[in-house]
Amino acid sequence: MESRNNVTYFVLLGLTQNPKEEKVLLFMFLFVYLLTVVGNFLIIVTVAVSKTLNTPMYFFLACLSCMDIAYSSSITPRLISDLFFGEKTITFKSCMTQLFTEHLFSGSGVFLLLVMAYDRYVAICKPLHYLVIMKQRVCVGLLVVSWVGGFLHSVIQLSTIYGLPFCGPNVIDHFMCDMYPLLELVCTDTYVIGILVVANGGLICTIVFLLLLFSYGVILHSLKNLSQEGRRKALQTCGSHITVVVCFFVPCIFIYVRPAKTFYIDKSLSVFYTVITPMLNPLIYSLRNSELIYAMKKLWKRNIISHIK
Repeated sequence: MESRNNVTYFVLLGLTQNPKEEKVLLFMFLFVYLLTVVGNFLIIVTVAVSKTLNTPMYFFLACLSCMDIAYSSSITPRLISDLFFGEKTITFKSCMTQLFTEHLFSGSGVFLLLVMAYDRYVAICKPLHYLVIMKQRVCVGLLVVSWVGGFLHSVIQLSTIYGLPFCGPNVIDHFMCDMYPLLELVCTDTYVIGILVVANGGLICTIVFLLLLFSYGVILHSLKNLSQEGRRKALQTCGSHITVVVCFFVPCIFIYVRPAKTFYIDKSLSVFYTVITPMLNPLIYSLRNSELIYAMKKLWKRNIISHIK
């Protein structure tokens, strides 16, 4: 597969051209990225070490944290580097690589959220059959399906854009390489291609979002059959999941479920679901989950005691 273009690199305009604003954004994004990596890594370590968190729900949560770290790392370090060095050029191949990785991890994360909703449905609506249905090999299989779904989504996005002719200009009005900003630089009619992008991106987001809302609606409806304590724990877990779903899907749907055209607000919304949401996920899940907080405290106490000894 060869690209037909005269462009060897792109210029990313970023979020602002104001030097003072760039310094503020540099420290803000650096702080957010460190929180993202540390917060998600803490969840991964806690789930891996704690024996009390040896359930499918926490297995999927640790996998989501891995995806969040990878997704954020495919975008944020480059953004921080551009703000620090002021070098906002990116080669064509690096741009395509970023496009592929960001859609790989975000697409896999989308399907994993659907898997996590299914796990909560089985746990709350079919508790007696939970261990039979959610076996270890089933969980691993569902995780593989999530990765395969994200990979296919990413390959379609890349193959859609890679072979198009870029004859110039090469200035991208964004802080990262994404489908719609790149389509604006293509020197051919992109109407049909735009429809394909909406189908592969926006339609998938919308369908998964509606499925998630429906599944959590069914779960919340079935809470009346649980005890007061069971209802409280289920509401905490589902509340966390729904918050993460809304934070990620609403901006994505706004950006991708429309004709291939960019708006000024797109950059701000992209910051939210590419930079901020991966940081919020560990906070949302841990602050509303007493079991996870207890396991983290126990892990810290164990490390402090062993260090003192």
